Amino acid sequence: MTGFTIAGTTLRARTAEAAADDRLRGSLAKAVNRFAVGRVDTLATLEDPAELRAAARRVRHDVLADLPRIIERFADTAAALGVHVHWALDADEANACIAAIIHECGARTIVKGKSMATEETGLNAVLEAAGAEVVETDLGEWIIQLAGQTPSHIIAPAVHLDRNQIRDILQPEAAAGEILDNDPEHLAAFARRMLRERFVQADLGITGCNFAVAESGSIVLVENEGNGRMSSTLPRVHVAVMGVERIVETWDQLDLMINLLGRSGTGQHLTTYTNVITGPRRPGEIDGPEAVHIVILDNGRSELLGTEFEEALDCIRCGACLNVCPVYRQVGGHAYGWVYSGPIGAVLTPLLGHAHPEAAEVPNASTLCGACMDACPVEIPLQDLLLALRRRKAGQAETLEKGAWRAWSHAWARPVTYRASLKAAALGRPLTRLAGSLPGLSAWGEGRTMPVPAARSFSERWKAGEV
Repeated sequence: MTGFTIAGTTLRARTAEAAADDRLRGSLAKAVNRFAVGRVDTLATLEDPAELRAAARRVRHDVLADLPRIIERFADTAAALGVHVHWALDADEANACIAAIIHECGARTIVKGKSMATEETGLNAVLEAAGAEVVETDLGEWIIQLAGQTPSHIIAPAVHLDRNQIRDILQPEAAAGEILDNDPEHLAAFARRMLRERFVQADLGITGCNFAVAESGSIVLVENEGNGRMSSTLPRVHVAVMGVERIVETWDQLDLMINLLGRSGTGQHLTTYTNVITGPRRPGEIDGPEAVHIVILDNGRSELLGTEFEEALDCIRCGACLNVCPVYRQVGGHAYGWVYSGPIGAVLTPLLGHAHPEAAEVPNASTLCGACMDACPVEIPLQDLLLALRRRKAGQAETLEKGAWRAWSHAWARPVTYRASLKAAALGRPLTRLAGSLPGLSAWGEGRTMPVPAARSFSERWKAGEV
């Protein structure tokens, strides 16, 4: 896995640092509240949003159940249109493939539309090391690229920054003597002016892929700024990177997904730009790339098919689960440590980033309240997946810890031993406060106040007529 940033750290330390940052929490609250409220309002305009979500879940299940055939159909149809289709087993293969395309066409200046898949593979660092100039053109992505950061949100990469921080990040890009103010419109106009020059100069454009349509060989990009459209049409070569699961078979299925994506993510009926790209520029057409390459990325996804975690691949990357998650709303995305944050990130990080032991504790960044599933447009049972990941981690626990949990389970499964354990706890009340510092419990006890058992159990008080 590329781009992993939490090696050698702990979830507790990262979340504590983020929760103590009032500026971060203020920026998060403004954005995610707006997204969450907008989602409720726009879904309310649909006749039966619950049935649409159920239908979307069925579509995603059907696609994954027949994924090999559908993805092959897409690849064959796209290739017949003149698209160069590449298959990448992992991040290294995807990056090497794109580097080879760039070398072959002699590109030096590259513009990128928003792409979580290339964040996942760490593409920018690879291309820059090879001597290419890579410029992110999504406003949020450009800001965090200049800041040397990673995305904090699936659809709003710079959501953790306020306008003053953004001004300070952009100021070094201004001409000598030009002073930027913190007005959002002024900052957006400055970014537009700077990035338009990049589009004109670029030899090659790279984008992600929100959906691919198997029956027509098309890829679909949804956006609100127009940078994806310019990254895919102005340069002479366009490279799209798509996760293997980012596929539907028919236009009817796409219609359903598009109707739910914008509403769930940003509270829009439809995103400002919906771009459908079907092959390279044809004779007689005045715009569009001369060549289109599609890199289909696996990177651990196929290993989830047929497992209890398969439903994680249903995700359409709307970010709705982040906007309602009480943990994400307090700590932001960087505490999760990888490309994907929030509840879906807590699932995907250990599944697609299993090479790092620190990834295994990320599922603990959840209250299991179920708000994420309630918000998910395809009804992924995220809390169930998180519990399954916690069970998997528990299965890897040390022998002493496993023995302790087995003893506790055995004792509390029988009335006699259960009552005996309560009496023992009551007798040991004076020592309870020290329990959190005992070997094996010190990490758990850090930041927690150990509960003190009652002197008499509820059953005893009930029998005595006291309650």
